[in-house]
Amino acid sequence: MKRIRQIIVALLGLFYVGLLYPLYTDLWHSKWLIEMHNEECEPMFLTFFVTLGVFLLLAARKPMQYRLVIAFAAWHSLAHSATMLIQTVEAYRHGTPRDYRDVILFGMIGIVVLLMVPSKEEAVAIA
Repeated sequence: MKRIRQIIVALLGLFYVGLLYPLYTDLWHSKWLIEMHNEECEPMFLTFFVTLGVFLLLAARKPMQYRLVIAFAAWHSLAHSATMLIQTVEAYRHGTPRDYRDVILFGMIGIVVLLMVPSKEEAVAIA
């Protein structure tokens, strides 16, 4: 289980760090200003994910010591999914179709990572 936990946490960390490329293109080419009509939230949003990814990569090495980082990543994904679910429902209510796959993706990420959070007992036993 320990190895599976490390792999899942590392993969999520790599996924989030991989968002550095869209962040770079948003900032370098002023995409957030020109193409996205002054949507300055996206670069800040991506910055958060990239930073969380770095900490998840650290947590993958020693999950017991970073259990709160892993728990935060899980709950953040679930909260993010819930917010997008509300946005999707509201968009449909107003006649604007919105892709719902991101709701499912982040919901699944949150559930899987939540299952990977080491228990307090495991962390105390190793420390």
